[in-house]
Amino acid sequence: MRAARAVRAVLGLLLPLTVTAAMGAQATAAPAPAPAFAVTAIRGGDALYSSAGSRCAVGFNATDGNAFYALMPGLCGSAGTQWFADAQRQVPVGETVTSHFPGGNYSVIRYTDPDLEYPSEVTTSTGPSRVERAIAPAPGMRICRSGPGSGWRCGAIQQVNVSVQYPEGVVNGLFRANVCAEPGDIGGPAVSGDAAVGVLVSATGNCATGGTTYYQPVVGPLSETGLRVGY
Repeated sequence: MRAARAVRAVLGLLLPLTVTAAMGAQATAAPAPAPAFAVTAIRGGDALYSSAGSRCAVGFNATDGNAFYALMPGLCGSAGTQWFADAQRQVPVGETVTSHFPGGNYSVIRYTDPDLEYPSEVTTSTGPSRVERAIAPAPGMRICRSGPGSGWRCGAIQQVNVSVQYPEGVVNGLFRANVCAEPGDIGGPAVSGDAAVGVLVSATGNCATGGTTYYQPVVGPLSETGLRVGY
């Protein structure tokens, strides 16, 4: 039952953008669109918007030594998904180059905008914080999570090697923590000190009454893709 509730919560965390068009009776000029959000850098915990209409937070920025990438949940988009830094989708920033879901739950976006910075940092309540390394999760480990929905939240890992049933199939090897989340937080990074630990992929409850969150560990995906943090 807990896994089923977690899956239902994910559907609330992925927020598609609905656009309603209206035609006026008078032949007047349409208002100018709002200017794109001024973006200079993208960090873990910042929101990205997909060409499919969904919104996910960046987990961690990473590099292979030649280009920069974002590690995100696999459920956020399949290979070929285009990503933007603003809700108006006027600032393209990258494309999903690989996605693993179900089984695992991670994807990799290759950043394509050379005018933006992609530091090995996450957004916190007090400003950017460096990520120097990646470590495996362990029960009792204290973590903090960043997300555009509820900001900076902290707690502890309760269990590792958790499986969650999604409509598309089972995802194995997740870890669970007593940290709350709100709509819009999916994809956000979980860190322990200066170490990357996991990417938020599912949640139950909320930050008003308390909740539980599930994460894809990052050590495995980084190793499988040849990427690293802490550059």
